[in-house]
Amino acid sequence: MVDLTGKPYYLKEEDIKWVEETIRGMSIEEKIGQLFVYMVKSREPEDMKSVLDRFHVGAIRYHNAPKEVLYEQNRFLQENSKIPLLIASNCEAGGNGGIEGGTAVANGAAIAAADSEELAYEMSCVGASEAAAVGCNWNFAPVVDLLFNWRNTIVQTRAFNDSTEDTIRYARAFMRGAGEKGLVTCCKHFPGDGTEENDQHLLMGINNLSCEQWDSTFGRVYKELIENGVMTIMAGHIAMPAYQRKFRPETRAEDILPATLCPELITGLLKEKLEFNGLVVTDASHMIGMTAAMPRREQVPRAIAAGCDCFLFFNDCEEDFGYMLEGYRKGILSEERLQDALYRILGVKAAAGLHRKQAEGKLMPPEEALEVVGCKEHQWIARKAADRFITLVKDTGHSLPLTIQKAKRLKLVFIGGEGVVVAGKLIKDNSEEVKKNLIRLLEEKGFEVDGQTPAEKGKMEEFRARYDACIVALHVTGFAQYNAMRIKWAAPADQPWYVSEIPTVFLSLGFTNHLIDVPMAKTYINAYMDTETVMRAAIEKIMGESEFKGRYQENVFCGRWDTEI
Repeated sequence: MVDLTGKPYYLKEEDIKWVEETIRGMSIEEKIGQLFVYMVKSREPEDMKSVLDRFHVGAIRYHNAPKEVLYEQNRFLQENSKIPLLIASNCEAGGNGGIEGGTAVANGAAIAAADSEELAYEMSCVGASEAAAVGCNWNFAPVVDLLFNWRNTIVQTRAFNDSTEDTIRYARAFMRGAGEKGLVTCCKHFPGDGTEENDQHLLMGINNLSCEQWDSTFGRVYKELIENGVMTIMAGHIAMPAYQRKFRPETRAEDILPATLCPELITGLLKEKLEFNGLVVTDASHMIGMTAAMPRREQVPRAIAAGCDCFLFFNDCEEDFGYMLEGYRKGILSEERLQDALYRILGVKAAAGLHRKQAEGKLMPPEEALEVVGCKEHQWIARKAADRFITLVKDTGHSLPLTIQKAKRLKLVFIGGEGVVVAGKLIKDNSEEVKKNLIRLLEEKGFEVDGQTPAEKGKMEEFRARYDACIVALHVTGFAQYNAMRIKWAAPADQPWYVSEIPTVFLSLGFTNHLIDVPMAKTYINAYMDTETVMRAAIEKIMGESEFKGRYQENVFCGRWDTEI
């Protein structure tokens, strides 16, 4: 049974009394409801109240919206919930993960490029303070996966890098920043992504490291962060056959399960071997890595039975709630396991002081706190960060700097994305907006920019006479659609035939390992992010007005010799 007096809760007697009395006062339906993290689908007051009254959810997550909308949503939910809610943001790179218009500072790869614990701390402070302003108290970050496989795009920019030591350093700094702003952190995705190229949104991930390899890498990361006091951990839909078989030698190939459904990994490895006393939440339950493992009727209660404490998202509220209740009544989810999960859930709420804030009417900050979202101080932090992390991977063709004097007439080739899937919902990506912003920023610097895609290449001499240089902006976005994202040349005229004709600079505004698709690039820059702040800083560096300061991982060359030329 969980120890609420110990790490990471350190609850006092009166706090534990609140946990125990609250659980004793719950109906079985209220106990079952506490296990669920609800993704807000409708912000209509009557719809939100119906979810609270019928399903008694313990936590919520939401799709981003303007700060005023989120503030009102969270105020209503807290005021109408009998037990204070955990309200989760997804601020992995700054406030943009929690609020529409929030400040994007630096993703994991950018922090590693800057090699800065200070930046990890500042980014976390920005994200946490902006999320807290709209009423969040939980953050699904940091990402502590290790990018061993350069083909992996699901965590390619979200993870820091492939270094155990770096990941521990940056994650500790992140946790410190969030903690100072009052947010509970959540390290993810246990037992660890980044060893393969597949995406758990589409199939079950597999971490194929041996027990010894895992212990010295991912295991060391989690052990250190548990010791550092992380309160919650997100389990990924990632199998780890070596450890499942270590705890249960008779395990057959067909018995291998993702961590979210695997008692050997959650209870045996994480909670017992690594002595994690905190709360475990599943990754989103709509992902195929989980749904393909067994029927939904079994998945829902078996995730909690395996040792997870919170179930992330309903598919259908009534149906999933019924599945969990049925699983409890059938004994799939034992009374002891249910009680342990409830103690952990309410223990986190007590450790965050939510019960006291509820009693004092202070679960929500004053509305004036919204002024921090996108404030000048946070924008300054973002500008300082961009200056530090933008990375020149190579300039073997000596194309830089591109100045107005020698390259005023620019051909812009922009490779956009195909939308992203968030919480099971396909959302149009922002490629059109990013392209417009990039053209505007270049023109503000004095360049003449042609961003049109012709029907065909045309004559080489005419092309050379028309343009002085070319910038290829790679804004390859996508999430939960392909296992690994690669450059898609939708128009033949955009394909890089021009690299031999005029100076060409490849600028990635996202993924770091595009050289696998453009080994012919002689000048390649990783900017990591697509914000105006980052693009403006990248243009200044391309023009020679500012030096490149970021560092790159060796796997940026994708294991090929020709990418380094």
